[in-house]
Amino acid sequence: MAMAEKVRTTAPHPTLTRPSLIRELVEIADYIAHVRKEIAALRANELTRDRLPMAHEELGSVVEATAGATNSIMTAAEEILSLPNDKNYRAAVEARMNDIFEACTFQDITGQRIAKVSESLRQLESRLSRFAAAVKAKDEGGVDPAEVERRVRAELLLLNGPQIKGPATAQDEIDALFS
Repeated sequence: MAMAEKVRTTAPHPTLTRPSLIRELVEIADYIAHVRKEIAALRANELTRDRLPMAHEELGSVVEATAGATNSIMTAAEEILSLPNDKNYRAAVEARMNDIFEACTFQDITGQRIAKVSESLRQLESRLSRFAAAVKAKDEGGVDPAEVERRVRAELLLLNGPQIKGPATAQDEIDALFS
């Protein structure tokens, strides 16, 4: 508004004081104010300072918890396989089975941590979506070259990870290979 008023009062040429020009300057000023408000609403500093590092830490904790639980389960199973078949066999198996059940409680804790990460990512997605709508952002055409390179490398190295209804080999087929 101040810019429009300044142009109106100091313009050396009468065509620069047209109401349509002033209206356009006001619209530009309003748009800039709206964009600044939306950028502030992103709370980008909070995202980079708190939420994204928390998501990273929580995922790291999930990896550690699942690795620890897996090792405990495998150790207990190996101990069961090496038990002598004597009169104490049942009690020894039951003790190892309790160890296995205890190790399986990792799922509850990892589920809680993954829920925290999912919520942070949902908020990030919501804020970025709101920002993109506010500034009428348009994505560049095509695919990011770095993403193409990553996908090609993953395919070449077969680093596809767990498949979600994808081209994964069925577990029955894998079991048949080892039979």
